[in-house]
Amino acid sequence: MAEEKTEMNKRDKTNEDASLKPDPETLNTTDPQEHMKGPLSSLMHKVEEKAATNNEKDALAKEEKDALDKQNN
Repeated sequence: MAEEKTEMNKRDKTNEDASLKPDPETLNTTDPQEHMKGPLSSLMHKVEEKAATNNEKDALAKEEKDALDKQNN
Protein backbone atom coordinates (compact mmCIF):
# COMPACT_ATOMS: atom_id res chain seq x y z
CA MET A 1 0.00 0.00 0.00
CA ALA A 2 2.83 2.37 0.84
CA GLU A 3 4.47 1.47 -2.46
CA GLU A 4 1.31 2.43 -4.33
CA LYS A 5 1.26 5.86 -2.67
CA THR A 6 4.93 6.37 -3.46
CA GLU A 7 4.34 5.48 -7.10
CA MET A 8 1.31 7.78 -7.27
CA ASN A 9 3.41 10.62 -5.84
CA LYS A 10 6.08 9.98 -8.46
CA ARG A 11 3.47 10.10 -11.23
CA ASP A 12 1.99 13.29 -9.80
CA LYS A 13 5.42 14.92 -9.79
CA THR A 14 5.97 13.78 -13.36
CA ASN A 15 2.66 15.36 -14.35
CA GLU A 16 3.69 18.63 -12.73
CA ASP A 17 6.68 18.84 -15.07
CA ALA A 18 4.69 17.97 -18.19
CA SER A 19 3.94 20.69 -20.72
CA LEU A 20 0.40 19.33 -21.18
CA LYS A 21 -1.09 18.53 -17.81
CA PRO A 22 -4.09 16.25 -17.27
CA ASP A 23 -7.40 17.83 -16.42
CA PRO A 24 -7.85 18.07 -12.64
CA GLU A 25 -11.26 16.38 -12.79
CA THR A 26 -9.82 13.35 -14.61
CA LEU A 27 -6.63 13.03 -12.58
CA ASN A 28 -6.35 9.89 -10.39
CA THR A 29 -9.61 8.34 -11.59
CA THR A 30 -10.03 4.78 -12.78
CA ASP A 31 -12.07 5.83 -15.82
CA PRO A 32 -11.34 9.45 -16.77
CA GLN A 33 -13.83 9.33 -19.66
CA GLU A 34 -16.70 9.36 -17.16
CA HIS A 35 -15.78 12.90 -16.14
CA MET A 36 -14.81 14.35 -19.51
CA LYS A 37 -16.97 16.99 -21.14
CA GLY A 38 -17.20 18.18 -24.71
CA PRO A 39 -18.96 17.28 -27.94
CA LEU A 40 -17.12 14.03 -28.60
CA SER A 41 -17.29 12.86 -24.99
CA SER A 42 -20.99 13.68 -24.85
CA LEU A 43 -21.55 11.66 -28.01
CA MET A 44 -19.64 8.70 -26.58
CA HIS A 45 -21.67 8.85 -23.34
CA LYS A 46 -24.91 8.77 -25.37
CA VAL A 47 -23.67 5.80 -27.42
CA GLU A 48 -22.73 3.98 -24.21
CA GLU A 49 -26.16 4.62 -22.69
CA LYS A 50 -27.93 3.46 -25.86
CA ALA A 51 -25.83 0.29 -25.97
CA ALA A 52 -26.68 -0.47 -22.35
CA THR A 53 -30.38 0.05 -23.08
CA ASN A 54 -30.17 -2.26 -26.09
CA ASN A 55 -28.40 -4.91 -24.01
CA GLU A 56 -31.17 -4.74 -21.42
CA LYS A 57 -33.84 -5.08 -24.13
CA ASP A 58 -31.98 -8.06 -25.63
CA ALA A 59 -31.75 -9.73 -22.22
CA LEU A 60 -35.49 -9.24 -21.62
CA ALA A 61 -36.36 -10.58 -25.06
CA LYS A 62 -34.18 -13.64 -24.46
CA GLU A 63 -35.83 -14.27 -21.08
CA GLU A 64 -39.28 -14.01 -22.67
CA LYS A 65 -38.27 -16.37 -25.48
CA ASP A 66 -36.81 -18.85 -22.99
CA ALA A 67 -40.00 -18.69 -20.91
CA LEU A 68 -42.16 -19.32 -23.99
CA ASP A 69 -39.93 -22.20 -25.09
CA LYS A 70 -40.15 -23.69 -21.61
CA GLN A 71 -43.96 -23.44 -21.66
CA ASN A 72 -44.18 -25.08 -25.09
CA ASN A 73 -42.02 -28.05 -24.05
